[in-house]
Amino acid sequence: MAQKKLTADDAYRALHDKIIAGDLKPGAKLREVEIAESLGVSRTPVREALRRLESDGLLTHAPHKGAVVKQLDFQSISELYKIREVLEGTAAGLAARQMSEVEIAALYDMLPAQIEVKDNEVEASRLNKLFHRTICHGASNRYLIEMIDGLDLSMALLGRSTLGLEARKDQAISEHRKIIDAIAVGDAVEAEAAARKHIRSSHAARLKILLEDS
Repeated sequence: MAQKKLTADDAYRALHDKIIAGDLKPGAKLREVEIAESLGVSRTPVREALRRLESDGLLTHAPHKGAVVKQLDFQSISELYKIREVLEGTAAGLAARQMSEVEIAALYDMLPAQIEVKDNEVEASRLNKLFHRTICHGASNRYLIEMIDGLDLSMALLGRSTLGLEARKDQAISEHRKIIDAIAVGDAVEAEAAARKHIRSSHAARLKILLEDS
């Protein structure tokens, strides 16, 4: 059976997943020839994939380097967290008004799993994203979901998860519980406040990581 010829979509997905997973880190150079050889495709689909990634905000062009994975400066990071606080707070407030008992029970069921994997940064990060995505979908607002999905692309450039910080592990889970408790009793004001506080705490943890890395 002939092997499937990879398309520009395949090249885009392969590079996109490597950036999101952190295999291609901010500042990494992406050379068309090397990528084409590694994927077994011509340079044309790779070039199209790089253009799409640049449109997503994941790549930029640097002088004498060409395409590189975008690096976020301090101001950009602060702006990301500020808008995330607004969006996540809005999602939690809407979820408090609309989530079903079954959906809320699913959120509570995530907490033991989060506790179990808290020392595994990769798995803890995965469950954390699932937790937030569940609330986002519970808000039942397609436009809000699209905005948060778009923001997630940029957040992927931040690097290692704040859940790798020892002090953040239990704190984040405790904050998750407070968000669920507010959603469970239908308190939209408290749910939004708890979600906003959670994102502010994550922002503070991110600043700590930046200081450590610098």
